[in-house]
Amino acid sequence: MSDTPSTVETEIATEQEYVDRVYLRLEQLRAEAVANEAAGYRQSDARVPGALVERDAFVYHAAKRLRTLDSEYEGLVFGRLDLAEDKVRYVGRLGLRDQEMNALLVDWRAPAAAPFYQATPEHRQDVIRRRVIRSTGSKVIGIEDDLLDPERGQGMTVVGDGALMAALSRARSNQMRDIVATIQAEQDKAVRAPGSGVTLITGGPGTGKTAVALHRAAFLLYSDRRRYEGGGVLVLGPSPVFMTYIERVLPSLGENAVTLRSLGGVFDGVEADDHDDPKSAALKGSLGIRPLLVKLVRQAPPDAPTELRLTYRGEVLRLEGETLRAARARVHEKGILPNHGRNRAAAALIADLWRLYRERLHEPTVEERDSFVADMKERSELLEFVTRWWPQLTPLDVLGWLRDPAMVRRLNGPRALRFAEKPTVQDVPLLDELRMLLGEPPKPKRTDPFHVIDGIRELTTVADREFASRQNVVRGENYDEYAHVVVDEAQDLSPMQWRMLGRRGKYASWTIVGDPAQSSWEDAAEARRARDQAVGRTRRHSFELTTNYRNSAEIFEQAAAVARRGLPGIVLPTAVRRTGVAPSHRVAGDLRAAVREAATELLDRLEGTIGVACVMSRRDEVAGWIADLAPGRLHAVGSLETKGLEYDGVVVLEPGDIADESPVGLRTLYVVLTRATQELITVAATPDWQKLLT
Repeated sequence: MSDTPSTVETEIATEQEYVDRVYLRLEQLRAEAVANEAAGYRQSDARVPGALVERDAFVYHAAKRLRTLDSEYEGLVFGRLDLAEDKVRYVGRLGLRDQEMNALLVDWRAPAAAPFYQATPEHRQDVIRRRVIRSTGSKVIGIEDDLLDPERGQGMTVVGDGALMAALSRARSNQMRDIVATIQAEQDKAVRAPGSGVTLITGGPGTGKTAVALHRAAFLLYSDRRRYEGGGVLVLGPSPVFMTYIERVLPSLGENAVTLRSLGGVFDGVEADDHDDPKSAALKGSLGIRPLLVKLVRQAPPDAPTELRLTYRGEVLRLEGETLRAARARVHEKGILPNHGRNRAAAALIADLWRLYRERLHEPTVEERDSFVADMKERSELLEFVTRWWPQLTPLDVLGWLRDPAMVRRLNGPRALRFAEKPTVQDVPLLDELRMLLGEPPKPKRTDPFHVIDGIRELTTVADREFASRQNVVRGENYDEYAHVVVDEAQDLSPMQWRMLGRRGKYASWTIVGDPAQSSWEDAAEARRARDQAVGRTRRHSFELTTNYRNSAEIFEQAAAVARRGLPGIVLPTAVRRTGVAPSHRVAGDLRAAVREAATELLDRLEGTIGVACVMSRRDEVAGWIADLAPGRLHAVGSLETKGLEYDGVVVLEPGDIADESPVGLRTLYVVLTRATQELITVAATPDWQKLLT
């Protein structure tokens, strides 16, 4: 049938009627959850053993159900399948049944919803028509149909030009949208891959790698909640900018049991976003830095005392210089972690003191030795010395020693190695390595949660203990027992970063997402070996995404030229849509004015967000140029921060400088040029860089 206004309005009204029915049921279930929560609190009036535990369990599960229902309100119903034998199935963000237990809505992660994503005209899976329903809140505002079986679909109304292309044409916002309504068949296979082992997802810019990885996390939690929610799911991204961009996707899919971290925030207590210069970053990322760190933790702290002087029975005993260094070395030779070695350090000093004193005796006896040792153990001045000479150290303390170039030279470290006052993203894996080399400081013994103040153990039941173990997990510092780890933009990880992640995922299955053409790590073979070491020898499931849904073909053709120059013979994805708008390359003497002019033009022509990309060293300067234009829509971003981001329009300042920024600068420029969905403008002082496009 033709797509007349009356036809579209009639179909929207039909879907609105069903959507209203679903939301009515949602409100009923929400009211039940509120009532259950209130009923749980009332159980505290009961005077029977275990009543409080039952109350807490009741309230906990009711509140959890309430959060789930509330989180799914926006766009709850997004899909409809018209199947053979006149069956109709609606797909949404969660599963709902009516009061007679008939299915109103199928959760998008359930096997019954798989045909919504997997069915094609060649493999219909009994689907005649697939419909995507677009809503604002509970109001249906549009529908898009795919007719997969024209013969059996004769007489069916078909609306729109296809849901995917409609979604691609909509403006971008400051945060990533989920793609739950428009997941494509090749993406869906990766989303629903087995949870065990390692799932490797590769694909070029705009192929939806990040969205697939996040939807996969939601799918795994749905398919085996006890395992993945209990152990936890860790999602790693390249930068804080990127994590802010994606942070709403998983909650919008009904999942809050996920930890989101940028590479600069993996080590608890540090949130780094600055980057080292390329030479220093390469040194810090390579496994060759580890011997330096091993030597570093064996050094005396810069402020450690250099002399121990004690008096015993009228004799002055002095340890200094080489003797103290030898005592420290003996402790380290035993393989004891420094933060666990203070007692051994004290014993080593006492042994050296005894040797000094013994030389002054004619024939020392065992009794004299035992008396000497017992006396030394009680000496407050020795205890004070050991506390300063062998302190409990933190990774931040020890890494800070390397800010002194003299310390780096003493350890034969490379001259290009630089350490700033504030840790950089490249310092974070070094901090984590130091954590392991130092050992965790001894912790006080845990107290018994069932121990009351008068010292009498409170009567507990098996139910008490069981429920206590099922409360929301509070994960400790540098938690390392995740059930699943998702790594986005994995091609950029250095070997040291892979070592850091390997510790977090030592019991985990993995989803690893990346694109070799976008790699910013020069030695890919070294990084690959480190990755394999981190994930272990487990089964691999590999998926390749081949379609670029983000960029117009006009934009991607020029970005692809840069990629081929940097990586000859590389296989690139195919851009599926054209806008008729070619990238604009401008040469200007006044770069500030030219950037402002280009950004203003894009703001006027496009509805969504605009990015201005430049080399990392000029990010703050460029942000100042455009600060007054459109703060909510216009963003300055450094070249290394653009990974995973997308904007409706992008202005690239001095592409040639980005290409020269690092040994893999052409790959970085390729990434920057593929951030725009609609329009791309470059601004440079000379046209020289444009030879990269030919």
